[in-house]
Amino acid sequence: MEKEKIVLEIPYGTRDFLPDEAAGKRVIENQLADLFAKWGYHEVVTPTMEYLDTLTMGNGRSLEPHMFKFFDKNNRTVALRHEMTTPIARLVSSRLKDRAMPLKLSYISNVYRYEQTQTGRQCEFYQAGVELMGSSSAAADAEILALAVRGLLRSGLKDFRICLGQVEFVNGIMEQYQLTSKMKEEIKRSIEKRDLVGLDELVDSLEIPLNAKDCLKKIPLLHGNEDMLKSAYEMALNAQSRRALDNLSEIFALLESYGVGRYVAFDLGMIRDFNYYTGMVFEAYTPGLGFPLCGGGRYDHMLSDFGNACPATGFAIGIERILLALERQGIEKPASAKDVFVAYHEGKIAEAITQAEELRAGGNVVELSLSPQTEVEARACQKEMGYKKLVYIA
Repeated sequence: MEKEKIVLEIPYGTRDFLPDEAAGKRVIENQLADLFAKWGYHEVVTPTMEYLDTLTMGNGRSLEPHMFKFFDKNNRTVALRHEMTTPIARLVSSRLKDRAMPLKLSYISNVYRYEQTQTGRQCEFYQAGVELMGSSSAAADAEILALAVRGLLRSGLKDFRICLGQVEFVNGIMEQYQLTSKMKEEIKRSIEKRDLVGLDELVDSLEIPLNAKDCLKKIPLLHGNEDMLKSAYEMALNAQSRRALDNLSEIFALLESYGVGRYVAFDLGMIRDFNYYTGMVFEAYTPGLGFPLCGGGRYDHMLSDFGNACPATGFAIGIERILLALERQGIEKPASAKDVFVAYHEGKIAEAITQAEELRAGGNVVELSLSPQTEVEARACQKEMGYKKLVYIA
């Protein structure tokens, strides 16, 4: 009995998708794949597993405890991919390094991380995203942000907000007060975690002027519209922070041209993984979820780790999180088409097969009954299985 129970279980942090759930997931994935293609992004597929040294290139060692690791036959350590940007950076630096830039790539994949599982957060989860490599322009960042907005809209969501930040603003603020490297890292961690109490304690321990302390404490509170961005210039006393604000202003002007500016707000305290990103960063939030639907930003140093220095920017959307948001907001989830149920009287299976094949050739989704039925039975099956139309061969 115990063995039977174990056989029927699935590993911690994984889940099954039942037919309706899998159909909804596939519809969203297909919608996003079509959208990415229409914007000129080309799909790539990388291995589910990579060598650990590849996935921990650069600052990835901090994520190693969250990876699923094992050994291959040659005793090399292999890990399941924990995100898609690093494998794509490896792919571009090895297989696509001679391609013309900019290079626009997309993916729809499952990734793996050890997590404390909860609703919307699993150890195995699915992402759709894009990477734009070879351009350091604000136009590239604006395209990524606009495409993220279009992706969320295509998925069926209407009520969401993109929170847009710039890590160089915070870097510049800390630089202007000549903080030590250790103190910078501690302040970064507090800002990233939104630990306002911890941040206040750290800042109060510094031997800097009172106005400088007030400035550092304000960073997590700097969110709002363009007026907030203008007021942030008063805090930016060096060129580094001012360039970051100029960059955000330029990106936002382009987003207005795309017609998506109304979905975007500035959040200068939103820095994500500070060591990973080098410029603009963003996350998308929607009512009913306490975690982001989507996130991304500029990461100009990653490809240098693979010997192929190249600016880059991109994002990933969480597929299960989209489905959860649709459910919690009472928005009808996308479903796969069910056009025609074909049923037949005793002795009419050949005619029914012919009819079903003709309907499929015409682009319909058709299910054929596997045994004879009365028309009443067929009508009941059609309704139970959710088909729009019944074709009955008498």
